Amino acid sequence: MSKEPRQHPRLLEPATLVTSALMAALSAVICMQIIGRIGVTPNTSIIGALMALIIGKLLFKSFRNLDRQNLVQTAASGGGFTAANAGLLSVAIVFAMGRTDLVIPMLAGAAIAVILDVWLGYKMFDTALFPAANPWPPGIATARVLEAGDEGGRKAWRLVQGIAVGAVGTHFKLPMAGIGIAFIANIFAITALGVGLLIRGYAPQWFGLDLGKTYYPQGFMIGAGIVQLVQAILMLLNRGRKVAEEGEAATGGTVRMELGGTEQRKQYAKHWLYFTLGAVAVAAITGIWAQLGVGQLVMWIIWAGFSAFISSIIVGMCAMHSGWFPAFAVTVIFLLGGMALGFPAVPLAFLTGYTASTGPIFADLGYDLKTGWLIRGSGADSQYELQGRKQQFYAEILGAAVGILVVLAFFQMHFDQNIIPPISKVFATTIKAGANPDVVRHVMYAFLPGAILQFIGGPSRAMGVLFATGLLINSPIYGIGLLGAVAVRLATGTKWMEIREAGLIAGDGLYGFVNSVIRAFFS
Repeated sequence: MSKEPRQHPRLLEPATLVTSALMAALSAVICMQIIGRIGVTPNTSIIGALMALIIGKLLFKSFRNLDRQNLVQTAASGGGFTAANAGLLSVAIVFAMGRTDLVIPMLAGAAIAVILDVWLGYKMFDTALFPAANPWPPGIATARVLEAGDEGGRKAWRLVQGIAVGAVGTHFKLPMAGIGIAFIANIFAITALGVGLLIRGYAPQWFGLDLGKTYYPQGFMIGAGIVQLVQAILMLLNRGRKVAEEGEAATGGTVRMELGGTEQRKQYAKHWLYFTLGAVAVAAITGIWAQLGVGQLVMWIIWAGFSAFISSIIVGMCAMHSGWFPAFAVTVIFLLGGMALGFPAVPLAFLTGYTASTGPIFADLGYDLKTGWLIRGSGADSQYELQGRKQQFYAEILGAAVGILVVLAFFQMHFDQNIIPPISKVFATTIKAGANPDVVRHVMYAFLPGAILQFIGGPSRAMGVLFATGLLINSPIYGIGLLGAVAVRLATGTKWMEIREAGLIAGDGLYGFVNSVIRAFFS
């Protein structure tokens, strides 16, 4: 008698659907707060996974199932990454340019980019170029958390402890999210960020110079970003000779092995076309077609489609191999290319928002699919693997939709309190530089130091980019918190903070969001 095939849990099960949507919304508000305050986004997959564990332990027995928990954390990370790295980051570009009338069209363009990026990530995962068996480091970490939580609740309790401490510390104006991130991130990168924060905050006293009234931070970021992109390309080229061998070996026995050679090239050509059609939709929705001649409009569509597609591929490759992706650097290069092509400021802004909204979402879905692949048995049951992968695709789409809606509901509240991603300010300044010689001069003065620091630090540390991020943020208390946490980390290690650091990040974001709502509606 044949064995009944396993059936993977479905996202549309009422409890799973509602829980996933709520977790996506929670993740979205936390990530919007954090990217606006310190310019980075935490790994919300682990936070979502631990929340699912708590729900399974305390509320619903059905959520003790690892595959169901995987769906919840996929939606949570999709909501967080979409809201922060696509939605808020993009709309803040036009806000920083003083064009508040373009916020809603920009958000629509970002939504189109995110949907296309999720589809690309789903179709390309476990192909010869993006094998499931390759590292995808955050995906491995999340899988281990889920599996450990299935065996006991100690890690979930640690998360609760971290959330409580994070909320209380934030109430007393302590940089709890920064402290939590300092125990997770690359120690060189986070130290560079802390030093940059201190220099920006105390430059008037130390050097008699208010960096906020100059464009030196933006120039430093652009120099570092360009070097970061070159480093990423070199990293991929160095691995290029091995990609085919790795892909063929790594996908052995899994479900996408047949997608190689000519068929894979056709798939990439199709997705390139999809991103180009997406650019057509963005041009129509935003009205930029009225600002461009026919020739420029055609060139804008071709360049925007190319930029968004290549951005996803480069970012996805870096994320797969190292868990790090140069999303900003890639976007800056395509923005500079658009400037060289002579596009006006508003079309440049939409080009930047459309491109910036691809890549991080591809990487995020790759991490989550890696987690699912591991807990489903590493592709041993191909039918079950395909079922699970499709349900994760639905969960990522749900998270992305919730993330866009959260940005729509709360972007004005963030802007009213000047909670704007520093990278968005860099994009806006770069766009303005095309018409302002003084801005160009300031940018060029700081370009070379940024490039040198990024070169010295190397691609995985991103020291130049993180130092520049610090120069853009006027919050010396965050610099003190980061460097203090780094000192504690060096002295005591990170083991005692495992999971608690994620709680600090969540507690900071939750407290900041609730406080913002109260201030917005009751003050």
